[in-house]
Amino acid sequence: MIPLKNTATRSSCSIPSLFISLSILCILPISLFFFRSSPTQLSLNPQINLQTSPNSIKVYVPNLPRSLNYGLLENYWDLDSDSRIGSEVDNQIRKTHVGKSSKNSLPYPENPIIKQYSAEYWILGDLMTPEKLKLGSFAKRVFTAEEADVIFVPFFATLSAEMQLIVNKGVFRKKEGNEDYQRQRMVLDFLKQTEAWKRSGGRDHVFVITDPVAMWHVKAQVAPAILLVVDFGGWYKLDSKVSNESSSDMIHHTQVSLLKDVIVPYTHLLPRLPLSENQKREILLYFKGAKHRHRGGIVREKLWDLLINEPRVVMEEGFPNATGKEQSIKGMRTSEFCLHPAGDTPTSCRLFDAIQSLCIPVIVSDNIELPFEGMVDYSEFAVFVSVSDALQPSWLVNHLRSYSYEQKDRFRRNMAVVQPIFEYENGQPGGIGPISPNGAINYIWRKVHQKLPMIKEAIIREKRKPPGVSVPLRCHCT
Repeated sequence: MIPLKNTATRSSCSIPSLFISLSILCILPISLFFFRSSPTQLSLNPQINLQTSPNSIKVYVPNLPRSLNYGLLENYWDLDSDSRIGSEVDNQIRKTHVGKSSKNSLPYPENPIIKQYSAEYWILGDLMTPEKLKLGSFAKRVFTAEEADVIFVPFFATLSAEMQLIVNKGVFRKKEGNEDYQRQRMVLDFLKQTEAWKRSGGRDHVFVITDPVAMWHVKAQVAPAILLVVDFGGWYKLDSKVSNESSSDMIHHTQVSLLKDVIVPYTHLLPRLPLSENQKREILLYFKGAKHRHRGGIVREKLWDLLINEPRVVMEEGFPNATGKEQSIKGMRTSEFCLHPAGDTPTSCRLFDAIQSLCIPVIVSDNIELPFEGMVDYSEFAVFVSVSDALQPSWLVNHLRSYSYEQKDRFRRNMAVVQPIFEYENGQPGGIGPISPNGAINYIWRKVHQKLPMIKEAIIREKRKPPGVSVPLRCHCT
């Protein structure tokens, strides 16, 4: 009986084994057909590059006149002075350092109004770095547009706009006598003459437009491109038919989309606090900034009135000067939570200052876009609160008091991990030199790389559109 049992066991195993073998033999020819036919299919359209390396993105930098990037820096530092709030440090730099610096190693302005938008300077600096020094950079510079995945436009759009506001603010919204507008036109006139722009309609061109007023006069013309922006707030338009002073309803916008554009961090203005240097925090909730803002800032005003008299809550009016910076450093480093309500736009550099200060961000917003989502999970180190909850009397402070020491400690440890991700600066003269592999610039280019399939699809779809046909603009926001 024992041999019979063994034989039966072997027999029962052999039946499925035979079935599997026959299945493989049937499937194999079909598989071989598909594998052999794929290259033939792809060769019909050699412009579709499916071999893009996941370890880099190939970037071409057109040779725009120097007056549109580093020449703007020279013009800025050649100014006698800037009378705006926050310019004290730059005025001092003009007197003591700039004359001794090479034109190839000029710093970006320290004025916080401008510095917070300095992504354009650091991204171009990485691309200008000689290849032998580009250690760990995700962007690989190529020298023909044909071999590039994207075309990076080396225009300091923020600095151009801010220069106009310094020199002659009165003509900023006008075209006549507006040097910023003239520079915007120079950029577009140059690009539209290139074969790369004609081939794609600008869809594979990358513009850094971090300042909401940058590229003000030509936004509609650059809208098809890949836009690196700090948020979509500057691209929204209020619908006057449905909105009033107490409403933030907005019409659907057709110029920006998470399918093609990338949300990038503001440049933080406060120094990084290492976790090892964190100390006891006596303040529950801290905010420093202007109480009165426009558009979505109405929520900030209401929150201010609700929180101003709450114990262990500090609400301070402040300005971006040296004194305000020192106050912010002290306030954020001694507070458990830092309030982040909307102002003129949905986000601000305050969020990234809080992260660098290990102050747990409290984001009060029903509609906000954040950098590197999908790569960074903000819920691991920030508190998100709806506007309706935050505006209930005492609700917010009671909610924050409910967090245990262990929860707050975990948030802070997670924050310390992501601090480098929001860092642009590389410590190199002129911003040209090796960057951190885990810094903001590489994360930006990885995000752009993720958009490439949709961008290439849009370019190909545009090619087959019959002449004279107008395709309606649509918003794809999520």
